[in-house]
Amino acid sequence: MLGLLLVTSLLQSGSRQASCCSGMAQFANDPTFLEAHLSPVPFSFVAKSGHMVHWKAADGKEAHGFYVAPKKGNKASLILVHEYWGLNDYMKREAERINDKAGYGVLAVDLYDGKVTTDSKVAGEYMQGVNSTRATAIVKTAVADLKKGDFGAKASKIGTIGFCFGGGWSFNSAVQGGRNVQACVMFYGMPDTSAEAMAKLKAPVLMIHAKKDQWINDDVVAKFSTAMAASKHSLQVLHYDAYHAFANPSNPHYDQKDANDAMAHAYAFFREHLK
Repeated sequence: MLGLLLVTSLLQSGSRQASCCSGMAQFANDPTFLEAHLSPVPFSFVAKSGHMVHWKAADGKEAHGFYVAPKKGNKASLILVHEYWGLNDYMKREAERINDKAGYGVLAVDLYDGKVTTDSKVAGEYMQGVNSTRATAIVKTAVADLKKGDFGAKASKIGTIGFCFGGGWSFNSAVQGGRNVQACVMFYGMPDTSAEAMAKLKAPVLMIHAKKDQWINDDVVAKFSTAMAASKHSLQVLHYDAYHAFANPSNPHYDQKDANDAMAHAYAFFREHLK
């Protein structure tokens, strides 16, 4: 119930809805949200094809992430945004998995500036501590630098993808990227339905929705659908009879069947729009 009240208050506040960053951060005060994010299963990752990279963000400060170059013959790249644990080994492995499966270049951005945790309460504090201006500067420059080829391979087309906290920031990355982003996939993330975001967004969006999600619930999805339709944007919503974070492989309650199906649809969506 608390999660629903928080979502309702966000959607009804002021003339401009809270950003995806502050929207998800509100949930860090909800004990049930913290309980839904069990500590990641221990995992040791050794990079095979990716490596850490650094670049100057739009705010003049250094940003960093994990980059995997596109496979030979593939000119598209993705921005990948982490869950609220931070840019951990699971996200780095996910970047390599996407690259192995689809051949895209993948830049997994770090919006926590190096902070990673396995403690749900600490993760909530990190999420609340994200400065929207700073995070926007990171993703905006990441898109532009992928387009220019500053990481070694010039991206002819760019997509975004993220989970939970990263789902909202996948959407925000597409908003900030404007015409440089051709496809956005967001897994159970809080969308920004403000007029400003709708005006900047140019990419079609695929939203993965967990029907048992107490936070990114049916009401949030309905309002997002209405805003997208009113601004004549393309939105596809896939509904799964699952709980929040069902596609996170670090979650002990990871739903592999639904997660694989959702990712298969994500790959098909990218193939359609990143040709």
